[in-house]
Amino acid sequence: MEAVLHRNLHVLRDEPQAGADNAGDRSAPAEPTARENINRSPPGEQPPVQEAPPPTARCNAIRRLAVAASKYLSTISIALVAILISLLTWQHYVTSPWTRNGSVRVQVANIAPQVPGKIVELRVADNQFVHKGDVLYMIDPFDFEVAVRVGKALLDQRAADLEVKQAESARRQHLSDLATTPEQQQIFAGNAAQAKAAYEAAAHQLAQADLNLKRTNVVSPVDGYVTNLLLRVGDYAVTGIPNISVIDSDSFWIDGYFEETKMGRVCVGDRAEAQLMGYTQPILGHVKTVTRGVSVSNAAAGTQGLPNVDPIYTWVRLAQRVPVRLAIDTVPAGVPLVSGMTATVTIRQPATSDRGTWSDRIRAGVVDPISELFGGGSPPRPNCLQDASRDRSEAERIPYSREPAAPPPAEIEPGLTPGINTSPRNR
Repeated sequence: MEAVLHRNLHVLRDEPQAGADNAGDRSAPAEPTARENINRSPPGEQPPVQEAPPPTARCNAIRRLAVAASKYLSTISIALVAILISLLTWQHYVTSPWTRNGSVRVQVANIAPQVPGKIVELRVADNQFVHKGDVLYMIDPFDFEVAVRVGKALLDQRAADLEVKQAESARRQHLSDLATTPEQQQIFAGNAAQAKAAYEAAAHQLAQADLNLKRTNVVSPVDGYVTNLLLRVGDYAVTGIPNISVIDSDSFWIDGYFEETKMGRVCVGDRAEAQLMGYTQPILGHVKTVTRGVSVSNAAAGTQGLPNVDPIYTWVRLAQRVPVRLAIDTVPAGVPLVSGMTATVTIRQPATSDRGTWSDRIRAGVVDPISELFGGGSPPRPNCLQDASRDRSEAERIPYSREPAAPPPAEIEPGLTPGINTSPRNR
């Protein structure tokens, strides 16, 4: 009984709370949530300002637009950079003055003997460096020594004969008509003139014989290297036929064969660099001369002397190559100069540091090359090739033999005719 009463009392106690809850759902204001209770400030204090939530949709749209624009801009930038690099590459490889077709050149002295004979002594070896005036080889001097001795003997004979006949002629000229006649005076004067001519001929022959004896020692005319030596002791030297070659070490130069499309940017005096294959350091020099003519195949005459013109015309025409000679200024240490070596030649033109401010350098290095691709480049420099090419070069000379003056006959045979001019009456 008590248990039943207790249960009913508990039910009656809970029903008003449930009804109050239902009525609160209809009319009473809702209780504040936990978040509002947390944000509710205590009495007497100003409640904090609530920040508005960010517009996420608009931010996302702007972000997507920026990403898409950055992709397009990066693509356009890469394309512009690629176009610029392509233009500069085209300008460098097609229009800039450089060529891989370059070679080292040198002057070679082909030495031939001036007298014939057997080679009895060889004083050089292949690739040996020799100085100007060094003896390369010697020809058997016996025949030439004999010729010198014979010439000296003949000169002595002619000198004595000339001295006597000149004295006789002079004596006849001072005699009276009783002691001589005009005919005898003319005869003795003619004999003296003939003796003088014979003496001068003997003097010339002796000078030639003495010079031939000196020529048995074949010497080098330049400083350089003996090359391709095939000579040996015992060979016979023939007059005028070269048998030894010496490379002139002071005559090296570099030839660059430039395409005619690049010749507008080549001027005499421009700085140049030549890089040999196998060596990193370039040879420094400058443009010395430009060749003014190359062979033209159409200029050859055909039958009947008429021009032989090639009728073939191709769509792709190859540019003609023009030789440009470079004078060598500086050779790096360890870089040998060998005639025939291949070189990459680049014309640097005037120094970039001489062109003014940095803007001028950028214009010369970037703007001008690009504008030249579209036909708007700077015009060729005036008097680019004419002035320096017309300068007359200094004449090259080597010492050559000169005939010594013939001594007077009295020096060769002194005191041969003492008192010949003395009159018989005074003896």
